[in-house]
Amino acid sequence: MKFGCETQLIMDCPEQISVNSSSSSVDLMELSSGNYGCRHYKRRCKIRAPCCNEIFDCRHCHNEAKNSLEIDALDRHDIPRHEIRKVICSLCGVEQDVQHNCTNCGIIMGKYFCSKCNFFDDDVSKKQYHCDDCGICRTGGKENFFHCSSCGCCYSNIMKGTHKCLEKAMHHNCPVCCEYIFDTTRKISVLSCGHTMHLECAKQMEQHYQYACPICLKSMCDMSKVWRKLDEEVATTLLPEECQRMVRILCNDCEASSEVQYHVLAHKCLNCCSYNTKLI
Repeated sequence: MKFGCETQLIMDCPEQISVNSSSSSVDLMELSSGNYGCRHYKRRCKIRAPCCNEIFDCRHCHNEAKNSLEIDALDRHDIPRHEIRKVICSLCGVEQDVQHNCTNCGIIMGKYFCSKCNFFDDDVSKKQYHCDDCGICRTGGKENFFHCSSCGCCYSNIMKGTHKCLEKAMHHNCPVCCEYIFDTTRKISVLSCGHTMHLECAKQMEQHYQYACPICLKSMCDMSKVWRKLDEEVATTLLPEECQRMVRILCNDCEASSEVQYHVLAHKCLNCCSYNTKLI
C-alpha cells in the first residue's frame, strides 16, 4: 500500500524525454538501465524533508534513518509526507517545486504521480490507485478493492459483505512487529475477528504454532480438526481421582463461560466446542 491522492497515470518512457546537454552520461546510463530510485520506489527524483531540511530518496528512507537506534529518542520522527514541497531531479540535480516533469531537463520523475501527496513511482505494475476516503494511494487496482467506511480502510472485493467491521481496523501498529499498518507497503492479513496484522507476521506465528489473535485471543483460522484431535487425547488421558474437580472456564472464541471437568491438557467450551479457553 502506498501513499497518494488524486492520481495521474503517465506512460511516457524516459528515453523519449530530451535532457539538458550538461547532464552527465553516467546519469543517463543509470536511468536507462533502471538503476535509479531506492529499494522502496523507482523514481527519478529525491525529496527534501520539510521537518529536518535533509534530502532523501523517499519518505521510507527518511523514516528509517530518522527512527534508527543511533538517533536520540527525542529527535526521532516521521516525515509529514503531505507537507513535502521540494524535490531534486536525479538527472540534472535541480531543486524545484513538486511536479511531474523536471522544469530544467524535462524528464518525467515517475510514471505514476500524485500531486496532492507528492508521490512518485515508476513501477506502474503495482496498479496504484487513490482512495479518497483513506486519503492515500494504495496498490492492486481500484477495481479490486472497496472502502469500508466503518473500518476506515480498503479491503479486497472478496471480503465485501463478509468481513467483521471494526472501527479503524488498520489504524494501529502490527501486534507482532509494531509497524504502523494503515500505510504499510507490506501485505496485510485480515483475521476472522476483524483485527489486522502483516501477512508475514501471521505466517511467522503459525510457524511457531500460535493460532490465536494476539489482540483478542480469538482463533485465527478454522481449528475444528485440532479440536477433534484434542477430544481424542483428552478422552484417552485419564486423571487420578484426586485431580478430578469442576472448574469454570471462559471461551476466547464465543466468550461464553462454562463449568467443566478439570483436565491437565485442555478445557472444552460447552457452547461452541472450542478448546481456546482459559480458567476463570
